[in-house]
Amino acid sequence: MDDLPQGRRARPYAVPQSAPHQILVCKACKHTGQACTQGFQLLKNLRAAISAAGLGDQFEVSGTACLAGCVPDHGKPCIVGWRATEKATWLFGDIDPDQPLDELVEFARAYAALDDGWMTGRDLPPGLIDTTLARIPAAMIVTREGAIQ
Repeated sequence: MDDLPQGRRARPYAVPQSAPHQILVCKACKHTGQACTQGFQLLKNLRAAISAAGLGDQFEVSGTACLAGCVPDHGKPCIVGWRATEKATWLFGDIDPDQPLDELVEFARAYAALDDGWMTGRDLPPGLIDTTLARIPAAMIVTREGAIQ
């Protein structure tokens, strides 16, 4: 925390990134105010699947605070997000930690190969098409000196 500017403190929802790409798994339930056991299970399973696919150097798989996209009564509330510098961010919901994660790994492989992380619904693995919550364009940072990306 010493590397933060004076007067700034680490935010509890901030997740540092140490790999070129990051996968975030929601592990806190906004509806119960408690840890999400399904989220922790998905985090464990997805870390193993990404590593087994040989993508461990490309992706850091991290748990994070509530991603605010689940529907608790639906039964499979897990939310997963992909992000990287200068790439679109993706959020998928309704992910069941007990189901095979092949399509999440397939998406990770495709995302890593794209310069901007942008793809259409037709490019998604079929099982992720209906679970897409958001595709957010890469941020453009604007300073007084001008735009930087």
